[in-house]
Amino acid sequence: MELKELLAGQPHQSVEIDGVNFLILGTAHVSQKSADVVKSLIDTEHFDTVAIELDEIRYQALTDQNRYRNMDLISIIKNKQTGLIATNLAMSAYQKRLADQLGVEPGAEMKQAIQSAKDHNLALWKIDRSVGITMKRTWRSLGFLEKVNLIFGFGGFFDKEEISEKEIENLKSGDMLESTFKDFSENSESLYRSLIDERDQFMAARLKQAVNHLPENERPKNVLVIIGAGHLQGLQNYLQQPMQPDQTINQLNTLPPKSLWIKLLPWLITLVILSGFAWGFATNKELGLELIKTWFIYNGILSGIGALVAGAHPITILSAMVAAPFTSLNPTIAAGMVASLVETMIRKPKVHDFESLQADAMHLKGWWKNPVTRILLIFVLTNLGSAIATWVSGFKIFNQLI
Repeated sequence: MELKELLAGQPHQSVEIDGVNFLILGTAHVSQKSADVVKSLIDTEHFDTVAIELDEIRYQALTDQNRYRNMDLISIIKNKQTGLIATNLAMSAYQKRLADQLGVEPGAEMKQAIQSAKDHNLALWKIDRSVGITMKRTWRSLGFLEKVNLIFGFGGFFDKEEISEKEIENLKSGDMLESTFKDFSENSESLYRSLIDERDQFMAARLKQAVNHLPENERPKNVLVIIGAGHLQGLQNYLQQPMQPDQTINQLNTLPPKSLWIKLLPWLITLVILSGFAWGFATNKELGLELIKTWFIYNGILSGIGALVAGAHPITILSAMVAAPFTSLNPTIAAGMVASLVETMIRKPKVHDFESLQADAMHLKGWWKNPVTRILLIFVLTNLGSAIATWVSGFKIFNQLI
């Protein structure tokens, strides 16, 4: 069957750059038809390269069945990657629910592209930006109220068994990342820019970069680019615009700097609290001791409550209570890090815990049941308790001083 027949009714665009023909195919991420079209196109042997809308992390998620079994929790905690892992788990669980409901796993066309590229010994380019960088840039670009709305929207992963028709329709034009927050991105320029527009630009730069870094005699002639239909027009537009690919990629991979006040606030709080202690002791020794007592009680109790709510082991709860008064004065380490590391050593997850991770993450109660996700919860909730305690005890100390 000829390309024209295979592409009939399928969203697509053709772009030629420096002698390389890019056929951009817009797919539906919950459509078996899209997967079938991808296979048929590659089977024509017209293409010598396949490019897919995946980064390395999501590529591994699709191809490595043992990715959770090989998870190094201690490194994840120390490298402060718990948020990224929790996000990936939630999206993976959401994807599993969709697959169970629809009978088609989201991303089937990407899996098919990977397999067909291997079968035909074609070069495979992963052109999307790292999901971790995308989420971090997204988070830093949002205002306070937008962050609150995003957090509550993220909770929608678990609030019902059935995926709504609207959510399914969203997935027909976008991948798991942007379709999950589609309703928010439609009303937020920051979300739209980081989740969709920046990625359109990034993927265009990656395609150009891949071509530019090859000698002319090794450049592909026909590249099949497989992306969600929602990226089709944006990618085409950016491909046709002049750009310096390396510079664009570096720029879009750079995290926006935190606001100066956000950087200084933890150290300022530490300075204020320590100054309060010094002032208290200078005024009256008993007052100084009372201030320290206040700090230790509030930080210890509220951090311990956070660990308790997360289902931590009693020794973990105790470690959170002991560590919090000290970690709250040191912005480089968090009580949640200490507590989650202790929990990992005391109740080290077993192989079957990692194997059942995705299934357990599909339901809210499963996050407390599975030792792996429970460790992530301990990290988050202990830190939350410590943060609340810092402000509460800080105000309490201020009142005692005046």
